[in-house]
Amino acid sequence: MTQVLIAPGRYVQGAGAIHEIGQHASLLGKSALVTGSRTGLAQTREAILRSLESAGITGVVEAFNGESSWEEIDRLATEAEGAQCDLVIGVGGGKALDTAKAVAFKAGARAAMVPTIASTDAPCSAISIIYTPEHTFQQVLTLPRNPDLVLVDTAVCARAPVRFLVAGMGDALATWFEADACQRSGSRSITLTAMALARLCYNTLLDYGLQAREAASKGAVTPAVEKIVEANTLLSGLGFESAGLAAAHSVYDGFTILHHRHHMYHGEVVAFGTLVQLVIEGRPESDVLEVVDFCASVGLPYTLSQMNLGDIQDKELMAVAEKATAEGEYVHNMAVKVTPGMMRDAIVAADAIGQAFQR
Repeated sequence: MTQVLIAPGRYVQGAGAIHEIGQHASLLGKSALVTGSRTGLAQTREAILRSLESAGITGVVEAFNGESSWEEIDRLATEAEGAQCDLVIGVGGGKALDTAKAVAFKAGARAAMVPTIASTDAPCSAISIIYTPEHTFQQVLTLPRNPDLVLVDTAVCARAPVRFLVAGMGDALATWFEADACQRSGSRSITLTAMALARLCYNTLLDYGLQAREAASKGAVTPAVEKIVEANTLLSGLGFESAGLAAAHSVYDGFTILHHRHHMYHGEVVAFGTLVQLVIEGRPESDVLEVVDFCASVGLPYTLSQMNLGDIQDKELMAVAEKATAEGEYVHNMAVKVTPGMMRDAIVAADAIGQAFQR
């Protein structure tokens, strides 16, 4: 089995990096569709257009309507093709960037990602998560290439509500454990580099997560913030894509059917999903408590009540478990075959562990 390390073409990070986007984008195209969340565009539009203009690139702005659905992807791809854009610049959070990546693919354009929050590892990946217009997970679209450019302005990320940075830590928290699960099961043949990056991601969270949260809560950019933004965005992105996903992300997919109730961010649910995965694997108590302690320190959920699901009914829980173990889910990368009943029991047990920790 061959091994593959997957990465974006160029990764740029630092305070004020947004003002350099023109010089990097000039290597990719001459006409850019700039699309993203309204909040993200409000923060960056002027700087992006000014930098593009200075590099001789025409910029056309079209706001993203909020959901990474086929309907939205088709709409924006039509805009890009109509304006003869050879570059799509995505601005904002995970769904805006997943949409931009898919738009670039459909329009035959290059792709540049400008995350304005460090909440997921979506910027670096060659996948787009597609949802229905009703916000339920639909499919994973695998793209033929990673983004050509990922540019992260840490000053912009630090000005965002700190919950986004913490949610990114939740997404990154799963990276090492899912990579390790894939290697143990043999579901993926993984490079030494990918495993080292996944482990570095986890160690960085433990070493700098709390410092970064405290600094970012004040809008400050510190070395700890730089390290956590890199962990959330680059290390997690390279780690998951080159080493694989497992049960933690399937738990997230399962809970999307209750999104109207829990209203949690992707990484927040993945953090709880990591705890569920450790239960499924029968990991030692030291591993489990280390994860719970980290979640408690930075403010990630580790009980159902913390996800606004303390009153979840068994029927709902089984529906979550069935979706999380459906055909094609990442949970099937685990060494053990996970049934809906096993998933349901692991969720209940993870919640009980979290409640015991609170006492």
